Amino acid sequence: MFTKDIGIDLGTANTLVYMRGKGIIIREPSVVAVNTRTDKCRYVGKDAKDVIGRTPGSIVAVRPLKDGVIADFDIATTMLQEFIKKAMRGTVLTKANVIVCIPSGVTAVERRAVREACKKAGAQNVLVVEEPMAAAIGAGLPTNAPTGSMIVDIGGGTSEVAVVSLGGIVASRSVRCAGDAFDAAIINFIKKKYNLLIGERTAENIKLEIGSAFPSENEETMEIKGRNLLNGLPENITISSAEIRDALVEPLSKVIDAIKTTLEATPPELAADIIDQGITLAGGGALLRGLDKLINRETGMPVYIAEYPLDCVAEGTGKILENIDKYQDTLTENVKYY
Repeated sequence: MFTKDIGIDLGTANTLVYMRGKGIIIREPSVVAVNTRTDKCRYVGKDAKDVIGRTPGSIVAVRPLKDGVIADFDIATTMLQEFIKKAMRGTVLTKANVIVCIPSGVTAVERRAVREACKKAGAQNVLVVEEPMAAAIGAGLPTNAPTGSMIVDIGGGTSEVAVVSLGGIVASRSVRCAGDAFDAAIINFIKKKYNLLIGERTAENIKLEIGSAFPSENEETMEIKGRNLLNGLPENITISSAEIRDALVEPLSKVIDAIKTTLEATPPELAADIIDQGITLAGGGALLRGLDKLINRETGMPVYIAEYPLDCVAEGTGKILENIDKYQDTLTENVKYY
């Protein structure tokens, strides 16, 4: 009666909160704006993202997670506190049982930091589940069946590749190269080629508007604004989707290498299942145009994009919360309090 069960997809770029019985109730960027004079948080989530790159010297927009793990413990705790408070709004004396997702490649210290941050943010009990497992469950893959299913979850800070069977991860690879690395590659490419400096938000817009991983019939162009590094003045240039594709070659090759390495480590019986079932893409990176075609060309496997790639991990935590007994083996800790 006095507990609420919530699942948190604590991502480098976005945080999603799922409440048992209600579905996904919060989708906010993982950003906090801090006043450096008082060390107080001014904005959290969407409000903080809107002020990135536009703040005076006394306010700094911070992303407390880097490469899928906590980089700034205090600010991450404050952010989680805000999100849990928002999720629990209107309920007094109620505690939260939390399931939180972490990348599969994290160390024991990083895992403990996530659990401690949730506890400090007001969670009563905290369970940790690995992100690729939650993504596979959320994407509707038969994770508890004795067949191999492959999930590629490309988020903001990490790309998680895993082969799942019988409620566990058989082979996995976690690379710290994902959406943020794509943005950085675009910034560096434009800086080198045009001597133009652009911000993170502009790079993200370019990626969403004209970014692609595979050539298409309709090549698009986009006008962008930035600061010329030679004379220091603002300038407009027009770039094409072919140029952005060249910029993304290096980070995409790291993701494809991770997929190939995981396939090499997969037992032959499960590899045969993956040839039949194909590879499922989840996470924000799955929305990059032509990525499924590129992976198909490089691996020869059929590639499918999950129905709602951005929601897969959060939906996975939700399914675990709704059927805690069914997914007992998936969780790394004892779940007696449920």
